[in-house]
Amino acid sequence: MKIALKYGLPVTVVVIAWVVIVRFLMGVGGESRVNLLAPIIFNVAQICAIFLGTIRRKDESRGDLSFKDGIKTGVGISFVYAASSCLFFVIEYLVAGPKLLLSEAGAHDRPLWQIAAMAYAGLFVGSLIFGLIYSTLISFFLAKRRER
Repeated sequence: MKIALKYGLPVTVVVIAWVVIVRFLMGVGGESRVNLLAPIIFNVAQICAIFLGTIRRKDESRGDLSFKDGIKTGVGISFVYAASSCLFFVIEYLVAGPKLLLSEAGAHDRPLWQIAAMAYAGLFVGSLIFGLIYSTLISFFLAKRRER
């Protein structure tokens, strides 16, 4: 669990830094092309965290990392990232109001609770699904092969 926290929370820090710097300090709106960079930056941060966390797990197990342990490590990191990012956006909503949520696509023709539920569920589930994919790929290359 320490590895998941150590490598999952920095990804959330990247999300927080992006939101604070780009959305609040620079005042970039939801329709700006700059926002196309956000998913790329968040996914690269998640991949790096899973890779570094899996290497750390491999070092702790003296180079004997199984495929299953690699996937569990990566999904754990992704779970910490997903939960803490959702928590950040809930706190941001409570502090700053619905301004950020209302910049979501299709936000003006649905009730606010639906927009919030879809945004948080999408962030959480999407982070877990991509985390599973990234963990599988990284574990495939880092896990120890069984001898025949």
